[in-house]
Amino acid sequence: MKLPYSPTPLEIWISQFYKRLGINTPDELDEHRIARSLGIHLFYKEIPSMAYEFGRFKSITIDTRLPSLMQREHFYHELCHILRHSGRQLMMPAAFRELQEWDARNFTRYAALPLHMITGYDFNQPDILDILSDRFKVTPQLCVERLQKIHDKLKLAVI
Repeated sequence: MKLPYSPTPLEIWISQFYKRLGINTPDELDEHRIARSLGIHLFYKEIPSMAYEFGRFKSITIDTRLPSLMQREHFYHELCHILRHSGRQLMMPAAFRELQEWDARNFTRYAALPLHMITGYDFNQPDILDILSDRFKVTPQLCVERLQKIHDKLKLAVI
């Protein structure tokens, strides 16, 4: 028996977003392609990763001192700030800043391993974390978090 999985609105939105950009496979998940299609300037420098907006100018800077898999995760995190948040975090109350950071971490899991791309995988395979990490070019830890969220949601659906 296959258990029902009800995706979150954010999971649905991200899959639709990627499909509109013509991104349907893990090989098409490319930071440069995503940034270019959204008019975001993408930089790689030896400074902490950040998103920046001023008027119509948008940029994401990724810290080159990080391992490549972490750089990719930082891209998704900063992309969330551009797509979903506003305001300067240095100027906002701590609780609001924490909420934005929580949202960006959640967004990263879904954007890195989008629902429409992971549904064909057998999550019970013993080496599924390595497979997903390799295919989606993200850390095994992020894969653990993504699969744990799916597992937790399925468990709630059964109760």
